[in-house]
Amino acid sequence: MIRYYAKKNGQLTELDKPESNCWINISTPFSHEELEGLSQEFDIPLDFLTDSLDIDERSRYELEEEVRLIVVNTPLLNEKSESNNEALYITVPIGIILVDNYMITITSYENPVLQRFLEGGVKNFDPNDESAFVLKLMEQNVYRFLTCLKKLNLKRNVIEKKLYDSSSNSDLRELLSIEKSLVYFVNTLSSNELLKMKMKRSDFLNIRKDEDKADLFEDIIIDNSQALEMANVHTRILNGTMEAYASIISNNLNMVMQRLTLVTVILMVPTLVASFFGMNVPVPFDDGGSGPFYAILIFAIVISLILAWWFRRKSLF
Repeated sequence: MIRYYAKKNGQLTELDKPESNCWINISTPFSHEELEGLSQEFDIPLDFLTDSLDIDERSRYELEEEVRLIVVNTPLLNEKSESNNEALYITVPIGIILVDNYMITITSYENPVLQRFLEGGVKNFDPNDESAFVLKLMEQNVYRFLTCLKKLNLKRNVIEKKLYDSSSNSDLRELLSIEKSLVYFVNTLSSNELLKMKMKRSDFLNIRKDEDKADLFEDIIIDNSQALEMANVHTRILNGTMEAYASIISNNLNMVMQRLTLVTVILMVPTLVASFFGMNVPVPFDDGGSGPFYAILIFAIVISLILAWWFRRKSLF
């Protein structure tokens, strides 16, 4: 689906056809023929459009015959996480193409970052100023990462509180899903940070002489570094939590096995005594009555109680 937008009277308005300095947004569903037509109409390399649809595409920028491409990855809620125990969030690329007086964005998923622009959730942006629009998009992308990281951390805290009472497999699987999400975030934020540093060094957006835009770009780089540090911290905390619970579960299992072994040893004493006197041997003080039987029974119980007291004294119970 190819749609055209422009700012008119301070409002983002959808156009019937492309105009100069408009924003062209390509989102699902669309066909390969539509991409080829757009490539020919605006003289854009087809690879610039198709590369942005690859979910494994890394953040990068490229320049070819005055056509500039920026690929930046953004977090997206994973709809398959509950059914397949996958990561809660994945990262997908957004392609930003700057050509002549047009700005083109393309993605193969419904993206919350772009949706904020379409719904008017981002103030003071204008497709007519392509460099400012790119900076705003990058800024919203970093905010999206920070929001998702806070949600993951809150979810981790809730699961940890549940694990204090019972260590269920479902809770541990949720922790694993969070860990997978953080791995995606760390890799993507590192890639995004490297992209922004290269863009700043090469002045890819031609903003070096504009102090306001240069300061905004610097702030975006700082926020991205903060998000990366948060992701690393959350990852280390989660790894420590997983290792701690694994040790706790293993220790609990060892304690259960130890107690079962001690109970077996205690119960073995009456069995051993009964086995000795159950053989074809004379029983002491056997006068033909039931007295020797009870004496042997009491003897076995006393020995078992003494053994249990000794284990208790050694804090084995």
